[in-house]
Amino acid sequence: MNTQDSLALLMDLISTPSHSKEEDKSGDLIYNKLAVLGFTPERIKNNVWAFAQPYNSKLPTLLLNSHHDTVKPGESWTLDPYTPMVIEDKLIGLGSNDAGASLVCLLAAFVQLKHSKLPFNLVFLASAEEEISGVDGASLAFKHLPKIDFAIVGEPTDCQLAIAEKGLMVIDAFVKGKSGHAARDTGENAIYKAVAIIEKIKGFCFPKKSAHLGPIKLSVTQINAGTQHNVIPDACHLVIDVRTTDAYSNADTLAILQKELDCELKARSTRLNASGISVEHPLFLAAEKCGLDKFCSPTLSDQALMDWPSVKIGPGSSPRSHSPDEFIYLHELEQGIATYIKYIEALAQIKY
Repeated sequence: MNTQDSLALLMDLISTPSHSKEEDKSGDLIYNKLAVLGFTPERIKNNVWAFAQPYNSKLPTLLLNSHHDTVKPGESWTLDPYTPMVIEDKLIGLGSNDAGASLVCLLAAFVQLKHSKLPFNLVFLASAEEEISGVDGASLAFKHLPKIDFAIVGEPTDCQLAIAEKGLMVIDAFVKGKSGHAARDTGENAIYKAVAIIEKIKGFCFPKKSAHLGPIKLSVTQINAGTQHNVIPDACHLVIDVRTTDAYSNADTLAILQKELDCELKARSTRLNASGISVEHPLFLAAEKCGLDKFCSPTLSDQALMDWPSVKIGPGSSPRSHSPDEFIYLHELEQGIATYIKYIEALAQIKY
């Protein structure tokens, strides 16, 4: 499977709408492609995977993972998002950059390495529902895979290696007051209480800071209160966006905030934790061997669902994701395949 094969598959994927929770047809496409290539694919809902060779329980397992779902196109698109169009060195289409290019390049590397004698099992997973962190996406597939020891996650990073990634926790904060008539000096205004809480959130610093990811970032992004102009509000609802780090688990982050803030806090989920690898881990050492540039990522991926060491790397550029007239440069496909193969071969030379 070469660059032209990867381009053809990517164009087929673009032509196959695959919004989160609606990836049935792209799942069929990937399943059938793996079968044609000589693999024995497996599937749970819209997650599809295959092993390069029969699984050997005596060896560690390296997961190659990217997603085939996309966000829905915005109104700013000037071209049909589902009609792949090559203009000079650009392939334009929904999901071309995020994360179709990474998916097809990982698959090409997987195909080219399937006969190599690697010191680990190699499994390729095309997962669903990444864009919404859905429960029927990668986390469902992981329950059906054997033990994974480490992973390469395909996302647009300009082929630089993300050695750490921030997590995410969305918290609903409920501030309680006491209602009263606005014309009288009665009641306890929940909005005024919320102002003090917002100020505390704005200036709060956690005791520990991540060596890779820096401090945890807190942002109040939504506020709702009041029923009418002449009633003192007895409740105020805040939404807090928390970008977590590997200094604390999401659960520990929530517990610390609950002690600090004078209101009820409820996390919508604590499952999207931050990740990071040690400078002594083979994933890091292989990057050094390859001369890959390394960075720490502020954006979220399915790494947040992994309980094993992982890195994120792939062709394309993160700022193009979810943008109108999304595109990938054709030369980036060639770069992606070469980078993945070089990195996996370097990893194979390091004792795990």
